[in-house]
Amino acid sequence: MGQTENRRFIYGRRQGHRLHPRQAKLVDSLLPTLRLDLAQAKTLDKCFDRPRQSYALEIGFGGGEHLAARAAANPDTGYIGCEPFINGVAKLLLSISEDGMNNIRIHDDDARDVLDALPDGGLDVVYLLYPDPWHKLRHNKRRFISQKNVQEIFRVLRPGGQFFVASDIADYLAWTLSHVKRHGGFSWTAKRADDWLQAPPAWPGTRYEAKAIAAGRQPGYLQFERRAALQAGYL
Repeated sequence: MGQTENRRFIYGRRQGHRLHPRQAKLVDSLLPTLRLDLAQAKTLDKCFDRPRQSYALEIGFGGGEHLAARAAANPDTGYIGCEPFINGVAKLLLSISEDGMNNIRIHDDDARDVLDALPDGGLDVVYLLYPDPWHKLRHNKRRFISQKNVQEIFRVLRPGGQFFVASDIADYLAWTLSHVKRHGGFSWTAKRADDWLQAPPAWPGTRYEAKAIAAGRQPGYLQFERRAALQAGYL
């Protein structure tokens, strides 16, 4: 399951309200058939019912709205979704059962276990959407964006692969830019000053994103491209 010893928790609660009967049934019956086999993850083709043309990872998929929309629109891409919050997992399972998608695999635990298991250059895209900001200064060290995790994302992406980060917290976006620049393995694809305020084309969005906009918070969208080699200090 990866190196869990002495790991700092980077996510909050595992369950909220009690699952509805249909959700609970899907967790019991469907989730085991879709749960990512970490032992096979070094060969991504083995993780799905058939080899796919490309592979993508979403870290912390929430209710699964973005992941389900991507998977439905791109049936030849294999998607891995990580989410420890079982209520969110149950929502995604409901979408999968209703739409008949077979190109999603789920890890209902720490995303770092998946990063540890994936092969070098195996992914085309990584999404990190609205991660827990851990607002308090003493909790900043729990943020998913860290030098170690940025390095792991760099490792599992192919050269030219895309890394997307979205957040409605300005401090988290600045934190992300600082860490990615320090790492040096990615170029920021923004061409104009306000690019980061515009959602990428055909962006499915998330339920949380809609709530943030309704509450008057401006989301930011950072898109990075994986370089072939490190250029520390440059974006």
